[in-house]
Amino acid sequence: MLSRGTGALRAAADGGWALGAFATYNLEQVQAVVRAGERTGAPVLLLAGSSHFRHAGRLLATVALAAAADADAEVGVHLDHCRDLAELRWCAELGYTSLMYDGAHDPYEDNVAATAEAVRIAHDHGAWLEGELGALAGDEDVSTGARSAAMTSPEQAADFVGRTGVDALAVAVGNVHGFSPDARLDLDRLRAVRAAVPVPLVLHGASGLPAEQIRSAVGSGVAKINVNAELRRAHLEAVAEALPAALPGSDAVAVWRAGRDAVEERVVAAVRSFGPR
Repeated sequence: MLSRGTGALRAAADGGWALGAFATYNLEQVQAVVRAGERTGAPVLLLAGSSHFRHAGRLLATVALAAAADADAEVGVHLDHCRDLAELRWCAELGYTSLMYDGAHDPYEDNVAATAEAVRIAHDHGAWLEGELGALAGDEDVSTGARSAAMTSPEQAADFVGRTGVDALAVAVGNVHGFSPDARLDLDRLRAVRAAVPVPLVLHGASGLPAEQIRSAVGSGVAKINVNAELRRAHLEAVAEALPAALPGSDAVAVWRAGRDAVEERVVAAVRSFGPR
């Protein structure tokens, strides 16, 4: 079923676990996330966009919403890292259950103004809105080994949340997009941000972080975790393994199935690691 409202996000924040948000680029990855939600019984979010649209087009949004509506689990559809208010409005009107406006790389006052408008659009359409403060390094779609950029200030976070009305705040506390062997979370800063704001915190760039860092982040106020790079890696490794046997008979379905199954297993593992207890 399509999961609307902040119920799952708030349940995670109150229950000491994190809502998993999983990146999808095609039909098989959408299916994998939905199936993992059905297997675990945990609510999940399908991340569909903005950068994902560069591959699949906006048809991906329609596929994600249809799959979520048909699921035997609570599945939300989330617009990730949107920097275009027109695109955000389009997704809200289409039926997305949550949206992220990413103005973290803009001047602070511009970020505040645009995020406040994004909140208004989201709430007018029954969706919740995630903002970002502090710049995350790295590419959302290609693992680059980036190092952390500007970190989130607890004092500025309090001002940002108060002036924008966001429902959740993505923070930069040493996390980066993609795999980075040097990434380490500043848990003291994370706890300070949590103490300064009344909304759940979001951790992007969870792929590759040690399990104990993830557990500590959840214990320090993170209630939503985005997973992308490790799903891409699982998909590609499974496809590479299946391809030699599939090529003689041009068995494309076997390759697609292998990628889907590998992503499903990674999502299940993630949900069981930081999801509902």
